Amino acid sequence: MYTFISVLIYIVCFLVILLVLVQNSKGGGLASSFSSSNQVMGVRKTTDFLEKGTWFLATALVVLCISATAFLPRQGNQAKSAIEQQIQGVQDPSALPMFPQSVPQKGSDSAKTK
Repeated sequence: MYTFISVLIYIVCFLVILLVLVQNSKGGGLASSFSSSNQVMGVRKTTDFLEKGTWFLATALVVLCISATAFLPRQGNQAKSAIEQQIQGVQDPSALPMFPQSVPQKGSDSAKTK
């Protein structure tokens, strides 16, 4: 299902790109190529159609993106992030080897062996 929604998202993106490129920001665009007076769609109706199509496709894109998150493939064992793995791999400070904290005194066994 996730793959199907992803394909729909790509198709909608492509259509939005086409509709935006067809429109002219100054009101010309696709409507300016129809110069005859007996056209089925007038200049205003063409721009209305393109604008409504753009809004519809933009809304569909948002809905598809949100619904795609519901169908994300999830693994049974969630992979831990690298930070979590480092935290789990740290040794317990009390388990570290203890070093002697006192200084040997003069006249100890090590001094007599010399």
